[in-house]
Amino acid sequence: MARKNRQQLYTDAYFEKGHWGLKIRQTLVGLLGWVCVFVPIVITVLSFWASYNPHIIHLWSYNEGIFEIKFIGIILLFCFVLVSLFAVGMTIIQNRKRDRVVEQWPTFNPINQRKREDQLGKFMDQRFGDQEFRENVRHYQVKPEQNLDTDQIHQLYEQHDLDDLDD
Repeated sequence: MARKNRQQLYTDAYFEKGHWGLKIRQTLVGLLGWVCVFVPIVITVLSFWASYNPHIIHLWSYNEGIFEIKFIGIILLFCFVLVSLFAVGMTIIQNRKRDRVVEQWPTFNPINQRKREDQLGKFMDQRFGDQEFRENVRHYQVKPEQNLDTDQIHQLYEQHDLDDLDD
């Protein structure tokens, strides 16, 4: 497709030229958000580490806090093990299924598939206009007589003896 025919489907004033107030404000909000993420993590890690090493600054040293961190660590470790077992199990199942079904034979006739694509392309060109027009038009009103019947494409394949379903 030609570069001039491409559509810009989104805009973002942050990356356009100018808009300095917006860029400064959004950058500061983003940095503040990251600070709000990292500060609690650093405080928690330092406090937990300080409970085992007296040379580290004690920001807080509540026993129930240390117990809770250990408890959450055990829960997260348990969840990690379960998710890992599930992922490995599903990978093994999918690989076995792929070996048994998908890679044995194609699930369609590749020769007929190409012929079907050609026939469908001709049909769509005849019905709705050429492909370049269809892909580049912004608004298109379908006339009532252009609507497809429920099984019209299936009938098209049957007319040209390209229907793999009856094999």
